[in-house]
Amino acid sequence: MMDWTDRHCRYFHRLLTRHTRLYTEMVTTGALLHGDVPRHLDFNAEEHPVALQLGGSEPADLAACARLAQQWGYDEVNLNCGCPSPRVQRGAFGACLMSEAALVGDCVAAMREACALPVTVKHRIGVDRQDSYDFVRDFVGTVGQRGGCSVFIVHARSAWLEGLSPKENRELPPLRHEFVGRLKADFPDFCFVANGGVASDAAISGHLAQVDGVMVGRHAYHEPWALASWDAGFFGAPVPAEAESREHAEAGMVAYLSRLHGRGLPWATASRHMLGLWNGTAGARRWRQVWSDHRLKALPPTEVARQAAAARRAGQRAAQDVTA
Repeated sequence: MMDWTDRHCRYFHRLLTRHTRLYTEMVTTGALLHGDVPRHLDFNAEEHPVALQLGGSEPADLAACARLAQQWGYDEVNLNCGCPSPRVQRGAFGACLMSEAALVGDCVAAMREACALPVTVKHRIGVDRQDSYDFVRDFVGTVGQRGGCSVFIVHARSAWLEGLSPKENRELPPLRHEFVGRLKADFPDFCFVANGGVASDAAISGHLAQVDGVMVGRHAYHEPWALASWDAGFFGAPVPAEAESREHAEAGMVAYLSRLHGRGLPWATASRHMLGLWNGTAGARRWRQVWSDHRLKALPPTEVARQAAAARRAGQRAAQDVTA
C-alpha cells in the first residue's frame, strides 16, 4: 500500500477500529539507513497496535532497521516478500525474494536476533512460473526452519514479474486461497493470515474459519466505513465512539486535521484518506468534491467540513427530489 497507509491514513482507520492491527506502507532499508528516519518512522501513539513493514534483502541492513523499529515503539516488524513493483525488482527484494527462501530465512534470523519484536513475513504464493503449491510450501518451511518465523501473511496470488504492471499483479494472477488453508494444515503450529481480494465481512468470516487471521488492503482503504463493524464483529469489543456514525468518524478526523493545521502543516495530504467515508450514500459525490477542492486547502478544516456537510445535504435533497 505504498503512498496510501501513511500515518494520517492509519490515524483515520484507528478511529474506526481499536483492535485491528495496522501496517505501515513498505519502507526500504536504504530509506532508513541513509535517509530521514523520523519522517519514515514517526507515528501517532493512537495507532497501536501497529507494525512496520520493511523492504530489503541484506540481513545486516534488515537487522539494523529491526532495531530501529523497536526503538521507535512498533509492535511488530514485517518483511515484505510480495511487492512486484519495478523499483523493488531493481533492488532485488519484495516478490523477488520468493525465489530466495534461504536468504529470507537468514534475513528473518538476523532481524529476530536484533530485536525483541515479533518478526513476520508477507509473501505471495509464487513468482512467475513457480506457482505450484509445493513451491510456497517449501518457501514457508525453509523460512520457518532457517529463520524461526512462525507468522506468515499470504497474498494468495503469484507475482508475475515479467509482463504485468503492479496493478495487473493485484488483479490478473488468479486467487488461490485454498493454498493458505493447505499451508495451515501442513504447518499447524504456524500462524497464517489470508490476504488478497477480501472485500466483505462475510469473506473475512469465511477465511477465519480456516486460518488464523485476515489482512484487508484496498477494500479497507476505499470503503473505510467497513472497519466500523470490526471491533464488535470480530473482537467482541465495544464500538469506538467515532464508529457510531459516519458523522462521528468525520468529526474525529476533522479534529485531527485541525491539529495539523494549527501546527502549520498541510492538512489536505491527510484528508485524502477519508474520501471514501460516505461511499454509497446520497450526497457522497458532492461531499468528496468539496474535500478534494484544492482552492480550499488554505481554509481551516472546520470550515471545509461545514461546506462539505452542506454539499452532502444538498445532494441528499436532490436525490429525494428525483425519487419523489
